[in-house]
Amino acid sequence: MDTSIVSALAALTGAAVGGLTSGIANWLNHRSQVRAQWILHEKTRRQILYRDFIDEASKCYIDALQHAEADIPGLVGLYAKLSRMRALSSKTVVHRAEDVARKILDTYLGPDKSFVELREMAIDGTIDLLRGFSDACHDEFEEMRPIQF
Repeated sequence: MDTSIVSALAALTGAAVGGLTSGIANWLNHRSQVRAQWILHEKTRRQILYRDFIDEASKCYIDALQHAEADIPGLVGLYAKLSRMRALSSKTVVHRAEDVARKILDTYLGPDKSFVELREMAIDGTIDLLRGFSDACHDEFEEMRPIQF
């Protein structure tokens, strides 16, 4: 075989391997960037939903502590957000949200609370209806972090 042919084949092979390596590296980099953008988008969607759920649940809970008659529009809004969570969130977050909604309904059935009773609830921590839900959301966000190499 002629040495010029061997040299030409070696050069072509090197160029092909280099080009292929560069193409694969670019594809992997792009894939990683797209995944990071998707995770950020999902995290933002969930943060907005969880914030709205917390706001709605807080309003309903305060109403339930003070009144025996349920705030039906507020409860419907709360359950609408809960349904959105079923489509987007982990099972743990959904279960904690269901616990919050159930506790609010149970609170409507109980007697109205006085300021002194609310203070006692604040001191012993029982007024914090959303702690389990917040912890579950935090854990879900921790699991969504992109893997660092």
